[in-house]
Amino acid sequence: MKTVRLTTAQAIVRFLIAQRTVIDGREAPLFPGVFAIFGHGNVTGLGFALDEVRDELPTIRGQNEQGMALAAVGYAKAMRRRQIMVATSSVGPGATNMVTAAGVAMANRLPLLLLSGDTFQSRIPDPVLQQVEHYGSPSTTVNDAFRAVTRYWDRIVHPAQVAQSLPLAVETMLDPADCGPAFIGLPQDIQAEAYDYPARLFEPRVHELRRQRPDTDELAAVAEALRSARRPLVVAGGGVHYSLAEDELRLFVEAHGLPVVETVAGKSCLIADHPSYVGPIGVTGCDHANRLAAEADVVLCIGTRLQDFTTGSWTVFGNDELTLIGLNAARFDAAKHLAHPLVADALTGLTELDAQLEGWRADPTWVARARDEADAFKAFVAETTAPDDELPTYAHVIGAINRHATETDYALTAAGGFPGELNVNWLSKAVGTFDCEYGYSCMGYEIAGAWGARMARPDGNVIAFVGDGSYLMLNSDLYSSVISGHKLIVVVCDNGGFAVIDRLQTGMGGRSFNNMLGTNGDDRVKVDWAAHAASLGCRSEAVSTIAELEDAFARARSTDRTTVIAIETAPNRWTPGGAFWEVGVAEVSKRPEIAKAHERVLEGKRRQRVGW
Repeated sequence: MKTVRLTTAQAIVRFLIAQRTVIDGREAPLFPGVFAIFGHGNVTGLGFALDEVRDELPTIRGQNEQGMALAAVGYAKAMRRRQIMVATSSVGPGATNMVTAAGVAMANRLPLLLLSGDTFQSRIPDPVLQQVEHYGSPSTTVNDAFRAVTRYWDRIVHPAQVAQSLPLAVETMLDPADCGPAFIGLPQDIQAEAYDYPARLFEPRVHELRRQRPDTDELAAVAEALRSARRPLVVAGGGVHYSLAEDELRLFVEAHGLPVVETVAGKSCLIADHPSYVGPIGVTGCDHANRLAAEADVVLCIGTRLQDFTTGSWTVFGNDELTLIGLNAARFDAAKHLAHPLVADALTGLTELDAQLEGWRADPTWVARARDEADAFKAFVAETTAPDDELPTYAHVIGAINRHATETDYALTAAGGFPGELNVNWLSKAVGTFDCEYGYSCMGYEIAGAWGARMARPDGNVIAFVGDGSYLMLNSDLYSSVISGHKLIVVVCDNGGFAVIDRLQTGMGGRSFNNMLGTNGDDRVKVDWAAHAASLGCRSEAVSTIAELEDAFARARSTDRTTVIAIETAPNRWTPGGAFWEVGVAEVSKRPEIAKAHERVLEGKRRQRVGW
């Protein structure tokens, strides 16, 4: 057997370079780059190995480990899981900074490879700098924290394990059913240890999207359920994007006259002016979509994990005779809430289901009802986003940018008030052009994720919508985008603090407390967002009106570097609508407002579906 002598770190790097993928018929690297911040846990092992191959596997320096791993997640989402970025850190705080990003990838079913330095396998130098000791468990390190937020976890304790562990990590990240982040801990002495590896480990391997076909019995049962439906509805989730099944979804619903509502992850499966598109469903959805969901008797859920914001904590589906159908690559998701499972790739499943339903169309009365709701939804968005003489709202800002966006632009956001506002008010002009990280709702994803998305999408503009709270939490990748030449347009809306949580706090009977700046007896020190962004090398400006915002956005489109546009927005004006969301409200309180809120929660819970 032909062998090649390499260190563990060199072997890992060579293996990553050998992995290939297919994108739009073109072969490309499966791992196009490595985000890295070096420290004593990885600089002399993995760092040296990366330096040797810098022309084959680019290394990109981030400013914060969480930020660079979030950028890797944003990249994976924009590439629809066809390529995977790597993030590496040193031992200790560098590693634990990435735990949050791993949670983002895990919740959103996105691939991410994390390579973290670790303590010495020999334990002779213990305790090393940044090591957290566990007296009764000496093999435990901070890297064990990744176990809860990764789909694959391993620690390489012998160089030979690379040949077994890395291929399994890759297969896990590429599995449509089990996709999620992979973590590999690299003890410092093992990284540098040499071993005679089989040369075939480093031979190029091309990976292609695996498409599981549906079981014939499941397919027949689902087709029969749809044929018997009087008020069928399609819920399009993120799995439609990851299967590259947007065209198949469009053809399927056109052939059978089916109305479509989208989850947050599924947004832009259809363009907004498609006649079948009714709007977003759930808590951050619109009343028009939720009304259809309340009446539907058969709901085909495609590529969604049916989280509480999609289902209104399981209150949006109101028909007592409801039949759920779960078309999903993961059986875990396909069978949720006693759904009829159709375990299959979304594209393949839709294609074969379409053949089973040849000649069948939804009831014309129901189709007309859905079209009326769709038209009413568009009119609602037009009214909500139209500027007035008061302080601009998030909806006004979104409407202004949306009006001037093109089909190649990509909108991105994450936490706070923007997910609900963008989910309703952003009308997608092309498929696959929207990313709202709302599986983990991670503050700070907005700028870092946009940086990663821009690497994946060189055409058009990546537009990041971020509130003042998220901006303050993680903004250093503005600098990363400038020095790496990945231009972003970042719209910062300053509503004076954590306004959407203040809304929840006061809406549930509480007093405004610890959320808004300048409301706890302290003076609010206003941030000069434009000056801050300029100090990081961005082009920036502050505006006051929607007209000024539109002019600033036009200027931002023509620049060659990241531009930040700041605008003050109303802290307490939100787009109306949505669905019930269960939160824990005190059962006993001295405040009558809280007692009333608790009663409202109980009333909502009485509408929850607990199986069928």
